Amino acid sequence: MGLGETKSSPGYGNPPWIFKGRYTLGGFFLANYDDSPAGVFDELVVIAGIVWNPPTSCAWAARVLVNSEEACHHGRKEVGLPSQVARFSKRITPVPRQTKDKFGGFLNMIGVGTTICHSKDCMDVQVTEVVGPASSDICNIKLLTDVPTPKFNKWMGPSITMSLPSFSGQTEYNANLLKYSCRLACRVRAVRPAKVSGPSPLKKERNLDSESRGFTAEEVVDNARNLSISVMLSKPILALEFNFLEMQVEAPIILSNNTTSSLPAA
Repeated sequence: MGLGETKSSPGYGNPPWIFKGRYTLGGFFLANYDDSPAGVFDELVVIAGIVWNPPTSCAWAARVLVNSEEACHHGRKEVGLPSQVARFSKRITPVPRQTKDKFGGFLNMIGVGTTICHSKDCMDVQVTEVVGPASSDICNIKLLTDVPTPKFNKWMGPSITMSLPSFSGQTEYNANLLKYSCRLACRVRAVRPAKVSGPSPLKKERNLDSESRGFTAEEVVDNARNLSISVMLSKPILALEFNFLEMQVEAPIILSNNTTSSLPAA
């Protein structure tokens, strides 16, 4: 999971936003689930912002990409997520072994050092959104992964449990404003931020509030997609790696009913 600075922008939904200045915290969550009600699948969640909703803060997912039709349907209907089907193309290449210097021992032990003291692989993940016969490249994520060895005993971080409250809903599949929580149990540690690159070139973004009357349906979709990509490309502040992750998504509660209007799916 990565957190970064991102500009506050309209077009992600209408929870009780509270921004200070022009920036908020956003980020993304990349996961591979080897066991779930929807089976094995990959997921990329783009978090548009962290918003204050007393007595705590909540995340708002701008885009959820999964390579499972079943997981996509469940996210849309049951949790109110802006889920879309996508392809996750992965390529792994080995990273040459380097020598650890005498000053980098502790930093390398916790995963943020500048040298590599054991075998690693570089994984490239190309994420492509699929809508019917059409497809659109979203991003390429490059990250280093540890290669297990008989002598490998790297600290995987402390065991934690936490609850992450989030907003969802107000899409064409679920018009209500919802709030739900993800309960996590895992080992967590800080790691180097992944390198993210977007498609080239990006179409020019337009302000949905001031120019929405002149938008076609295709332009609305393109604009929302580009805003999500912008979050992925924002300046990284913190990157965390979750290992041995167990997640339980609680049933959402309805904060407000909206049966007459909804936001278009992005």
